[in-house]
Amino acid sequence: MRKPRSIARLSDLFALATVTGLFLLSPASPYQPKPFTITDKVEIYHRRVLPADSLRQALRYVEEEKRAMEYYLRTHNIDDNGFPLVAQYNNRLQAEYRQLCRDTTPGIRYKTTTVRIPARERPFVAYCTEGGYWRGGRFYLGKPFSGKAIMRDWRGRIVSALILADTIATATRIDAQGVYQGQMDSQLMACGQGVMDEWDGCHKEGFWREDVQHGFGFDSSPQHQLRVGEWKNGKFLGERLRYTAERIYGIDISRHQHEKGRKRYGINWQQLRITSLGERHQTEGRTFPISFIYIKATEGITIKNRYFPSDYHQARRHNLRVGAYHFFSMSTPALQQVRHFLRYSIIKPDDLPPVLDVEPSESQIKKMGEEELMRRIRQFMQIVEIHTGKRPILYVSQGFVNNHMKNAADIKQKYNVWIARYSQYKPDLKLLFWQLCSDGKVEGITGPVDINVFNGYQGQYEEFLRTGFHQ
Repeated sequence: MRKPRSIARLSDLFALATVTGLFLLSPASPYQPKPFTITDKVEIYHRRVLPADSLRQALRYVEEEKRAMEYYLRTHNIDDNGFPLVAQYNNRLQAEYRQLCRDTTPGIRYKTTTVRIPARERPFVAYCTEGGYWRGGRFYLGKPFSGKAIMRDWRGRIVSALILADTIATATRIDAQGVYQGQMDSQLMACGQGVMDEWDGCHKEGFWREDVQHGFGFDSSPQHQLRVGEWKNGKFLGERLRYTAERIYGIDISRHQHEKGRKRYGINWQQLRITSLGERHQTEGRTFPISFIYIKATEGITIKNRYFPSDYHQARRHNLRVGAYHFFSMSTPALQQVRHFLRYSIIKPDDLPPVLDVEPSESQIKKMGEEELMRRIRQFMQIVEIHTGKRPILYVSQGFVNNHMKNAADIKQKYNVWIARYSQYKPDLKLLFWQLCSDGKVEGITGPVDINVFNGYQGQYEEFLRTGFHQ
């Protein structure tokens, strides 16, 4: 049956309108919207003079970071992982410090600066979405984008990025935490190399994954010590050392290096050389000379190491720097222990500083109490220093420092610490020696041996030998 003419005319008009509309929206159409244009931009910069209290606080924060940087640079060199990265940030920190010092100078006035940015120097800005992008009020479907773009992530944070063929090359994000600049993934999360400057003064740099540090990087903050090393899901694991011939290695021994059950063993002092740093530390077949040796002298108030005198004299005879240590007992007074140690040990003027070895169990600490334990440690150290003229060293684990010495800042500041941590990573503390394993191997000694490494290089080691204290 034939349709009425009026209905046919309406359907034809509708089809024509549809085709015309699609043609006008097509990229091939000559009837394109007026090109998107931008005008010149005027930016006004005005530096506000901060109150004196705020400037002093900012200066104090930078000074704390500078001290951490100075310590790191003293104990590391160009061979250490991340050294150039940290040194570069240190240059920036020094410039910031100089600027703050100028800011606190009375009489300085700041001018308002007006800057005009020509339109030709301002790139077009696009908003990227799934499957396409907007530019100049028009949506381009299915076309790869290259250029500068502004986007919003799933948390509502604004991201400014440089995109190459739909891949983010670099991006900047400013949010409540701070400013991130670097690589991002397709979900607009920090991924790859990047830098984060937080509002509280913390600076984070290195590799990222899912918005947290992951891989190698460092974290500099006035709130804590500089952390340089490996990270996993935002948690700092520690610094993995490169074991080179430039490092200073040493061992510590007791009767266990002479007795294995009923068998007795001597030490071949002419053959001493480290051949292994234990299972956790790969040395690629390298061996290392021994620069220092500590020998157990006493324990508690009755125990003596009967091999101490002969081992001590043999070490000195073979030109090894030698020191004596005492194993602390939780069941006897510190005064009696220090008398026992001083009576039996040998400590000559050119020897290494004596060491107090403190290894209590958690139940022993709970029974005695942290304050009482710290009091006994202070008493032992003070008496040893008075009688020997040497500032003693405290040997403890990193867990002991973190969990039980929070109220003993005076001990950590006055005395060098020797940290035992059997891990792939160096302790996250200021320290003198790191005991990195108990399963090391030394040519000339039967069985496993504790291996230690000095925190620094030859220059710092010679200064320590001269002064008896490692800054």
